[in-house]
Amino acid sequence: MFLKQFEIRWSDLDANRHLANSAYINFMSHTRMAYLNQLGFNQKTMAHHSIGPVVFYEHVYYFKEVFPGRPVQVSLGFKGMSEDGMFFEFQHDFYDADGKNFARCEMMGAWMDLSTRKLTALPQEFLDAFDRMEKQADFKTLTKADTRKYAKIPKDLP
Repeated sequence: MFLKQFEIRWSDLDANRHLANSAYINFMSHTRMAYLNQLGFNQKTMAHHSIGPVVFYEHVYYFKEVFPGRPVQVSLGFKGMSEDGMFFEFQHDFYDADGKNFARCEMMGAWMDLSTRKLTALPQEFLDAFDRMEKQADFKTLTKADTRKYAKIPKDLP
């Protein structure tokens, strides 16, 4: 399991003086990119292939408040990917300094061709890198249908 440690800064707090929801999103993004960087996904290689990651959703479940003063850790779990690598799903768990899980996030995203601004499959070198990633026990091969499970627009919206 990949873990990234963070210090809770003043700017990470909200009006209730606990970790703000925006800080959770930032910590998860930083954790993902730190791990992907280890696999060879960095600014240079993504620019070479003209690709970038996009987020479809991040569902965060908060279990307990967290306050500044002690570091926190964020994990990255590989939950799913489509055969061509276009779609991916990760799970992040947040742990306090005592190792207690205080939040979880399920996130799904895809890769976008930055020239055409359309979703794209991954080049083989990136598929090979993902093949080396440790997969969670509930890993799933994703299809386009998996990306649509939250796509229904409520009828009362304009």
